[in-house]
Amino acid sequence: MATHPFAEVNLAFRANFATGAEVGAAVCVYHRGRPVVDLWGGYADADRGDPWRADTLGVLASPTKSLVTGAALLLVDRGLLDLDAPVAEHWPEFAANGKGGITLRMVLSQRSGVVCLDHDPITNDKLRAHEPIVAALESARPEWEPDTAHGYHATTYGHLISELVRRRTGLTVGQFFAKEIANPLGLDCYIGLPNPDTAHLATMIECKAEELMAGADPGEIEELRDAATLTYRATMASMSQDPADPTVEEPSYGGLASAQSLARYFASFIGEVDCFRLTSPQITEQMREVHSTGDCLVMLSPCTWGLGVQVADSPVFPASAGLGTAFGFSGANGVFAFADPANDLAFAYIPNAGSEVMGSMDARIRRLIEATYRSIQKVR
Repeated sequence: MATHPFAEVNLAFRANFATGAEVGAAVCVYHRGRPVVDLWGGYADADRGDPWRADTLGVLASPTKSLVTGAALLLVDRGLLDLDAPVAEHWPEFAANGKGGITLRMVLSQRSGVVCLDHDPITNDKLRAHEPIVAALESARPEWEPDTAHGYHATTYGHLISELVRRRTGLTVGQFFAKEIANPLGLDCYIGLPNPDTAHLATMIECKAEELMAGADPGEIEELRDAATLTYRATMASMSQDPADPTVEEPSYGGLASAQSLARYFASFIGEVDCFRLTSPQITEQMREVHSTGDCLVMLSPCTWGLGVQVADSPVFPASAGLGTAFGFSGANGVFAFADPANDLAFAYIPNAGSEVMGSMDARIRRLIEATYRSIQKVR
């Protein structure tokens, strides 16, 4: 009996559990527009009483921004947004305090400088109301001269784009994503979960990033001790400290998805998936182009950004893992997704046992990605 060409991914997935690194997880791989790997295992809860299922939704954290990116670029393809026009062209109030020249391209490539909401931090009540966060963005000041450097828009990215989407469509980015992307692709991906009672949610087990948010010793990351640093102000001082509410639309880090749907979503960037392609080849090519590289002013570690996505090379998105022609997004909680047009490949991994490392690739992810690329060599 012939061995499945992607059998190595299954072995790598099992190895992650065998090492004790997983509680529950799922991984899905698309090749040439169809799923070739679809695995899940373990438990969706810390007590290990609720088995992970095919439809289990995991917390995306930062890769939520990749959903927002797709919404923005779909509107660029439709001619409703222009990458190089000022955001204030559609959102005049945003121009206040030196932001008049900021473009969508600057936001997508982490170069706008609008990274802090510590003057008016996010809360669940503000998320529900929407307008208070819009007002906070309007009153924000760039932390550097726009387009002269890059720094991770950890808390502001999703909200900046959401308001721009709303100005052009009348829908928030979560609503737009649901209608124009999730629905035609049949995705279990959400920015704000409409029916939590009917969904199977994985409980996120604390990762290094969440431990820091809860007051753990930051160790070598001294900037997370000091409330005056840009690192602290753009992350802990700006984001909601409220208990997570899956129904709330948090477009920077509050998305939910199954691994199957996240891989399907990334596959739609590079080709048709059941007759639906999210972005044109021209936009996809721009996504892969390096727009920012070097040390991030916020996270103080090397990162390379394309258009709304990470690209090689950096410790969190390393070419050495096989990602030299890929683009995607890594999360501090261990979630990882990418598309690779050169290999007609899309990949998504969602665990609930958070990553124990920050600023580099989790060993679990590397094991799965390297197995995927070894498998690709067998099917060429």
